[in-house]
Amino acid sequence: MNPRGFAPRRPRIRENVNEAIRAREVRAVFPDGSVEVMQTSLAVRKAQEMGLDLILIAPTAEPPVAKAMDYGQWQYENKKKQHEAKRKQHIIQVKELKFRPNTDDHDYDFKKNHAIRFLKEGNRVKAVVQFRGREIAHTDLGRKLLIRFSEDLAPYGTAEGMPRLEGRNAHVLLSPVKAAATPAKDKEAKPKDKPKPPEAGSAPKP
Repeated sequence: MNPRGFAPRRPRIRENVNEAIRAREVRAVFPDGSVEVMQTSLAVRKAQEMGLDLILIAPTAEPPVAKAMDYGQWQYENKKKQHEAKRKQHIIQVKELKFRPNTDDHDYDFKKNHAIRFLKEGNRVKAVVQFRGREIAHTDLGRKLLIRFSEDLAPYGTAEGMPRLEGRNAHVLLSPVKAAATPAKDKEAKPKDKPKPPEAGSAPKP
């Protein structure tokens, strides 16, 4: 027990490394490129003689595959791969845009452009028409606005069904079109053919 009365911390066990490997034999891969099926204990000893660790990299293979390498370097490469995968992973969000039944054209176009950008980024867009007071008696105006919105965004997003009325709000949800979400690469312009110089003795064209 340490002075504070807590149990001493146990050393962290490295799973699938050296003596923690449970398989009786492995297909061992060494830095010189040699591959050999051998008892795990012998493979661990050989790796340690090289100043390396034996790390299980394919536990489901028959026999399991283990590689002699530096454990710290292996951890670093794994974390780097996970970071790259996480960076490339795109989290799809639902971007909400709110309208009123009598939204003017300027405000409509402003929000439509926002929606196009959201869809191009691979996100979903939820367009909501809010009815206040007596506006609830004119839900048809909100429905027409949402249908117009869906049609204007057809090249960029697909409406998931018709507009729905829930309480005092009507909404429609659009998912991005794959072709729109992935920016196309600009085609390389072919250089124009240079005019051929006139042949010797030929008269230039007027």
